[in-house]
Amino acid sequence: MAVAGVGRRPALHQDGLHDKRNRKWFGGGAGPRRRENARGGAGPGMKLGRVALGLLLLAPSVVRAVEPISLGLALAGVLTGYIYPRLYCLFAECCGQKRSLSREALQKDLDHKLFGQHLAKKIILNAVFGFLSNPKPKKPLTLSLHGWTGTGKNFVSKIIAENIYEGGLNSDYVHLFVATLHFPHASNITLYKDQLQLWIRGNVSACARSVFIFDEMDKMHAGLIDAIKPFLDYYDLVDGVSYQKAIFIFLSNAGAERITDVALDFWRSGKQREEIKLKDIEHALSVSVFNNKNSGFWHSSLIDRNLIDYFVPFLPLEYKHLKMCIRVEMQSRGYEIDEDIVSRVAEEMTFFPKEERVFSDKGCKTVFTKLDYYYDD
Repeated sequence: MAVAGVGRRPALHQDGLHDKRNRKWFGGGAGPRRRENARGGAGPGMKLGRVALGLLLLAPSVVRAVEPISLGLALAGVLTGYIYPRLYCLFAECCGQKRSLSREALQKDLDHKLFGQHLAKKIILNAVFGFLSNPKPKKPLTLSLHGWTGTGKNFVSKIIAENIYEGGLNSDYVHLFVATLHFPHASNITLYKDQLQLWIRGNVSACARSVFIFDEMDKMHAGLIDAIKPFLDYYDLVDGVSYQKAIFIFLSNAGAERITDVALDFWRSGKQREEIKLKDIEHALSVSVFNNKNSGFWHSSLIDRNLIDYFVPFLPLEYKHLKMCIRVEMQSRGYEIDEDIVSRVAEEMTFFPKEERVFSDKGCKTVFTKLDYYYDD
């Protein structure tokens, strides 16, 4: 099961999300009570623990006058409410841990692992770093990544997750939804909407800095994603919960045709792809996605109400970019870079348009498996 929960993985039930252990969070319960600590503040137990610990340390005469049983209970309370959570977070991932995002580290990851995507690199770097550096954002960060398969959308979501949480995609605070897996049947949209709202509310209540990734948005049933519209809007609180520090990332192939048209026009005009600006694509991309009846964003209120902060275009990859992917894969496997093998693997890929053969139709997605052929022991 691929969806990540708060410290556990939910199971599918009636073609949707269901977890008996998390049910208590839905609609309140333990979630809101944890929310204060999740944001880095100290709850009532923590504050009482400090006071009790201070008294025990500063007043030894008082300690001697206390019954052994009472003293033991007091120390147990201090350990449970104050010391234990801090010790626990030394060995396990905690939402309340202050981990500052390094702009340099994020840029290094993007430069060394993502190829041919100058627009995506700039947008992601500035948007994510700027958002996480803002102590009081007005709304959650929402990024919609668009492009053909193999251009780097999933890879970027992985890089973002790894730069925020040590566990990356496996973190208890990063949650992945796959449209065809978690929301397969159009007849169950109402059920999916309810479950999705409850799941997001419960996880943000537990950790304000939660990250939600929605893959295959182009295959999601129209109207379903609108269920989370209140969480993405400019509200301080929604039913007592603040979503302003959360991050929502949408991945989709929708709009890839429009992105390719722009890239091909530049190529045919003899211009470098690096000359393409966001303004050359973003508006046309958002309109294309909004009017695509086969997309989960079809006439979506998220676009209509301007709640998507950035439409991030991923350009189709060229022959030279495939070779970059192959070299990185060789290095990750501990092989010396063999340029002959690099060229042979890249030449096995198929390209479009048929006459010009400019762009790879699968991006870098299958170069890794093709490389296995040349290193089959």
